[in-house]
Amino acid sequence: MKLTQKSKSRSLMVFLLMIAGGLVGQGRGTTCGTSFFSALIQMIPCRPAVAPFSPIPPSEACCNAVRTIGQPCLCVLVNGPPISGVDRNMALLLPEKCTTNFDPCDMEK
Repeated sequence: MKLTQKSKSRSLMVFLLMIAGGLVGQGRGTTCGTSFFSALIQMIPCRPAVAPFSPIPPSEACCNAVRTIGQPCLCVLVNGPPISGVDRNMALLLPEKCTTNFDPCDMEK
């Protein structure tokens, strides 16, 4: 069975929802005003730009999402549990690529 782009996107969304479903409210004392789950959903437009080895620049929708969630929530996502198909280092570059004025995230180990 060949998957279309739409069904692949839908499958990714379901997968991300399943991963993040149990993580609501697990922000680690940051000032992020939303849950991990909500921030993750808002960042879906950035998926192509943060895939490992992706040459695709962030779209305008992605940059708008980065600006909307803000630096604290982006850092919660980057320091949260691993997200399949997302390169954390690429995600850390989103503020620079989207020309926002965020401070860099501190990587938790």
